[in-house]
Amino acid sequence: MEQTISYVMVTPYTIAKSRTGGVISRLLSRLDLELVGAQMIAPDEEFVKGYADLLRNQSETSNNPAVNMLADYVEQNFMPSEGRRHRCLLLLFKGEDACRKLSDICGALYAENRSVESITGETIRDTYADLIYSRSDPTKVKYFEPAVLTPRYQEAADENLAHFAKYLPAYDNIIENMEYPDPSKIEKTLVILKPDNWKYASSRPGTIIDMFSRTGLRIVGIKVHRFSLAQAMEFYGPVEGALKSKLAPIFGEKAKEILEQELHISLSEDTTKALTESVGVAYALDQFHQIIEFMSGCSPKNFPVEEINNPGSVKCMILIYEGENAVDKIRDVLGPTDPLKAPGGTVRREFGSNVMVNTAHASDCKESFEREKKIVEIDKNDLCGIIKSYAALKN
Repeated sequence: MEQTISYVMVTPYTIAKSRTGGVISRLLSRLDLELVGAQMIAPDEEFVKGYADLLRNQSETSNNPAVNMLADYVEQNFMPSEGRRHRCLLLLFKGEDACRKLSDICGALYAENRSVESITGETIRDTYADLIYSRSDPTKVKYFEPAVLTPRYQEAADENLAHFAKYLPAYDNIIENMEYPDPSKIEKTLVILKPDNWKYASSRPGTIIDMFSRTGLRIVGIKVHRFSLAQAMEFYGPVEGALKSKLAPIFGEKAKEILEQELHISLSEDTTKALTESVGVAYALDQFHQIIEFMSGCSPKNFPVEEINNPGSVKCMILIYEGENAVDKIRDVLGPTDPLKAPGGTVRREFGSNVMVNTAHASDCKESFEREKKIVEIDKNDLCGIIKSYAALKN
């Protein structure tokens, strides 16, 4: 069957209530679709009006009251208010029959008012959406919150994606829509959900995001990213020196012990130093190369020079968090580098395997954040490019 692309739009209310992780968990763990793009957007009035009009006018659903209600919701809740745009999260999925699968997991917009007892929690809308009618007038909706938006038909998905693609290039990838009482207290920090979270369909990425939500920080930027070899080498460059300093003496001494035991000789301190500078450094460099390969899917050994800037073969998700003491708050929830030393309830204790495969990275200071965001080019997002490439292939 043909590979198609469709989307899920997470509403401003769902994001504000820190339900983003729960929604992503459902989408990733119960679908055989690939998450190929993600972007936090703050739509302007023109974007919102155009999107609402598309919802109303799509031929398959133009006479459906639920769809008209959804279009009204978009106009009322996605529209900028009091001079401020509101955050929405756009997620792109690729696979066979993408529209139907996303529609099924998101859940239907029911025309009737269901009782509390009839809600099972099976779909995203069962868990996070609300549709409440007036008791005095069963035809009147008192409150409506759909939690997520997704099209039911591929034709509608293609039309909506084409609309999004017109506006995305002009939108910043980091949302600046808040005025804080004391901006000097506000920090941003960068989080990477590493490749070990994306090997198979799993709720892990969403669960980790949900764990970070306990900090009260706001997600203001997000993208799916594949490290090139060059980016990974630059990002983890400082680690190379640290590994040599820490590991080389240990394994130089270990090499000495093995040689003395096997050859039944006593080696001098000069020999130990030579072993440290040869065997020890070689071991540390090998560990560094393993980190680079883990993060990019590319081994630095004999890698073609002309390909070092190409996206790697493994996927990460990069998130930008904002708020007071953002760096320390995120790192407290993340836990120490070694998962075995991390306290219970931290991300690395729950999901990390070892010092290298430790599930997530977070900036350790403001300076690190500034350096890291430049390397991963957080201001750029390929989501629009994915939409346009897909549209070009279909045409």
